[in-house]
Amino acid sequence: MTADDLYSRLDDDDYPAYTMGRAAEMLGTTQGFLRAIGEARLITPLRSAGGHRRYSRYQLRIAARARELVDQGTPIEAACRIIILEDQLEEAQRLNAEYRRSVRPRRSGRPLPA
Repeated sequence: MTADDLYSRLDDDDYPAYTMGRAAEMLGTTQGFLRAIGEARLITPLRSAGGHRRYSRYQLRIAARARELVDQGTPIEAACRIIILEDQLEEAQRLNAEYRRSVRPRRSGRPLPA
């Protein structure tokens, strides 16, 4: 592995760099919490060659949002659903903005420029 390969992995938000224990420690939560949000299908950790769960930085950000909602009293299943809906809304808004940028407004009585 070259140094460039290593650096690209370190910069990759989707690279599964963190063990379950380290992820739980970073989030200030338990491994059971990570298992629960996995069972609720909020995140799906990758598995190491030995079968151990591995988490990416992107997944840790999602888990941190779930923990925030649970800490505020939201049941874990509801927190996971809220995050999924937030993500879907964000994607829909992004697509809508992209669509609006691609459509040029018509001016009354004037044809659209080619």
